[in-house]
Amino acid sequence: MNTRTVRDLSDDELRGRRALVRVDFNVPLEDGRVGDDTRIRAAIPTLETLLTRGARVIVMSHLGRPKGAPEAKYSLRPVAERLAELMPRTHVEFSAATVGDDARGAAERLEPGAVLLLENTRFLPGEEANDDALARELATLGDLYVNDAFGAAHRAHASTEGVARHLRPAVAGLLMEKELAYLGRALAEPKRPFVAILGGAKISGKLDVISALLPKVDRMLIGGAMANTFFKAMGLETGKSLVEPDRVELAKELLAKSGDKLVLPTDAVVAPTLSADAPTSAVARDRVPADQAMFDIGPESVRHFAEIVRGAKTVLWNGPMGVFETPPFDAGTLGVAHALVEATKGGATTIVGGGDSAAAIAQAGLEQQVTHVSTGGGASLEFLEGKELPGVAALDPA
Repeated sequence: MNTRTVRDLSDDELRGRRALVRVDFNVPLEDGRVGDDTRIRAAIPTLETLLTRGARVIVMSHLGRPKGAPEAKYSLRPVAERLAELMPRTHVEFSAATVGDDARGAAERLEPGAVLLLENTRFLPGEEANDDALARELATLGDLYVNDAFGAAHRAHASTEGVARHLRPAVAGLLMEKELAYLGRALAEPKRPFVAILGGAKISGKLDVISALLPKVDRMLIGGAMANTFFKAMGLETGKSLVEPDRVELAKELLAKSGDKLVLPTDAVVAPTLSADAPTSAVARDRVPADQAMFDIGPESVRHFAEIVRGAKTVLWNGPMGVFETPPFDAGTLGVAHALVEATKGGATTIVGGGDSAAAIAQAGLEQQVTHVSTGGGASLEFLEGKELPGVAALDPA
């Protein structure tokens, strides 16, 4: 962690000053209300730290994928209402403007100890283009900048990277600090055995992660549909399973150079179609029927993976083992989630790398029983690949 954080700011830098805080409030909305407030809760420690030290807090975030113009379904107003419920002792205001005279006036009138949430940054056409004029205008809203949006740190947008060029000090929030500390420590000085579990649909999406992690880990467990491409590389029948033909040769190379580090499923749950009422069976990986597809790792693989995980001291998990959204194809993912909990109880550091893995462990109600669940899927992947995160690189060095 070589970035300055809110902990490093002096009282003089905070008292009475406007802290412009970029958070990740990109949360699901259901019937005009927040469906999952995990990301909002994750940012509250940073907001409360700033408020306690006398700052006036102006918060900005994106939500969804509007096309650089206002769309009512992507308004942050319901998020402001939920934030007010989660911080009952704090006055929370909402600004329908993100920049301009109305936003600037609301920011200047804000009292110490209060929070102002600005409207969706992606309603602004220059946000995703990292327009410098927009970044400069955002900077006028605050006296200092705090980036606590790890989930958006891999994006060089006006509110995540550009603004830091015009507003100093520019520091990391507590959530950003926590994310970088856990992921950074796992890569730099893991307690061993160090086990990585990678899943998801496509090997292409995890290729750089596999290449970056293989030299560092003791074992790498592969699940999800991406295992099918490895099976094809081994000459096995994959039936109607999702396979990336253009990645088969690459999978062969990874198998050849990984030795016994790369651990593939030994069996799979197959079905003729992806539906909850489809007839399923567990078969050995070399017995997949030509007219069926693999939708989850099999029970023998779950037992084997769980045994390896329970023996680990550091575990990093990114990607489900099957189509967990459609039971019964969630058994492999749930099995891995419970193995992570057992490893945590045994003293291991267990990190869930955001995205579908975070959704799966939350769905199982186990997110409080592992060491850390990342709020950023794409950012976690790019960090694990060894890429520089623009939203972090723009901040003041420690």
